[in-house]
Amino acid sequence: MIFVNSMSDIFHKDVPEDYIVSVARTISEAKWHTFQVLTKRSERLRDLLRTRLSFAAAEPHIWWGVSVENRKHGVPRIAHLQAVPAVVRFLSIEPLLEDLGQLDLSSIDWVIVGGESGPGARPMAGMGSQPPRSVPPPGDPVLLQAVGRAEKGPRRPTARQLRRDATSEASAGHSSRRGSGPLVKHGRLQLNPALAG
Repeated sequence: MIFVNSMSDIFHKDVPEDYIVSVARTISEAKWHTFQVLTKRSERLRDLLRTRLSFAAAEPHIWWGVSVENRKHGVPRIAHLQAVPAVVRFLSIEPLLEDLGQLDLSSIDWVIVGGESGPGARPMAGMGSQPPRSVPPPGDPVLLQAVGRAEKGPRRPTARQLRRDATSEASAGHSSRRGSGPLVKHGRLQLNPALAG
């Protein structure tokens, strides 16, 4: 998996359209790789995938995604992504620092959720002082990354521990159907894990 522009944004207003098309042509031809293209400039992404990048939107090895960091800026990007004719669409919801409530996941194939990590990491939204009660079982379109924790207070379980616990729960009889599970219910993502039931 190759993450395109991990420290920048190829859809930034100062990046020439011809350059974006050139990059898309190159990754379109490299079918032996999977590319994740992530942006905060969802309107430009939408407009180009409908026009000059339509050839790349049809490629299953190119995943198109938007960042969803909060309700004000991030949540509106989801609709822009849902409006593009891409084969694979994903959301990067990290760091999750505020409760986003329920999100419509119609036509979203993959969701990455995570908190901050490292010294001074702020707690993930909705976590309080307790670890999440619900982690999506294997098969759900959600990847839980670093949970994060405050400088002071109890140590939170790692993402690896949470995935291990989720795997144990799934093998104990919980559903592993895509679109089901504690965080994904009826095709909708509930992003307040402490309230998920």
